[in-house]
Amino acid sequence: MLDNLFDTVINSSTGTTPAIFIALVLTSLVLGLALAFVHMYKATYSKSFIMTLAILPAVVCVVILMVNGNIGAGVAVAGTFSLVRFRSAPGSAREIVVLFAAVCAGLIMGMGYIAYAVLFTLIIGLAIMILSATSLGEHDSGCSKSLHITIPEDLNYTDAFDDLFADYTSSHRLVLAKTSNMGSMFRLHYEIVLKSADKEKEFIDKLRCRNGNLEISISDLSSVPTVEQL
Repeated sequence: MLDNLFDTVINSSTGTTPAIFIALVLTSLVLGLALAFVHMYKATYSKSFIMTLAILPAVVCVVILMVNGNIGAGVAVAGTFSLVRFRSAPGSAREIVVLFAAVCAGLIMGMGYIAYAVLFTLIIGLAIMILSATSLGEHDSGCSKSLHITIPEDLNYTDAFDDLFADYTSSHRLVLAKTSNMGSMFRLHYEIVLKSADKEKEFIDKLRCRNGNLEISISDLSSVPTVEQL
């Protein structure tokens, strides 16, 4: 009985019937909603992304059902998918993982393995929620920051702020240095861990005195910019 539970519901002789099609699509929607609720746990999100997570497994499921056994159709669908991309801001690592999980759930469901798809969703969902609830991978709670400093070209940035970093941060790392304004200025991007969040403004004021009162910004480490945005 247990072995039959994990068999595919798609009959190799009759193929996909309307009843099986509806059951697979509805189950995919349920699994998509489950992944959406998992992502909402201790994370920032938008309504459009939650809707995407809820619907994506059903969409992938239908695609797999329709191209099942048809090599030509499968190649055509793969070519179409390669032309599609999300035209939005780059997502976080967690969003990418949840999107891949939704796609995998849809693939498993499209092959007719309902029990495996449910089991996969439960395992991944529990893993995400447990890891989100723990402090694994965290530095110093609330003090990991992304620091952007603009300096004039004649300032040697390699050791210009070392004493300030020693006073106000427990660790710092130069991630990117980029010229701007036709080479007359440099833009520096650091990843830092503040010793005390209460001294953030004092730290910025000291940096302003050192960089000639040019632009300085500090943000959460999750909002790291791309090379083009810096």
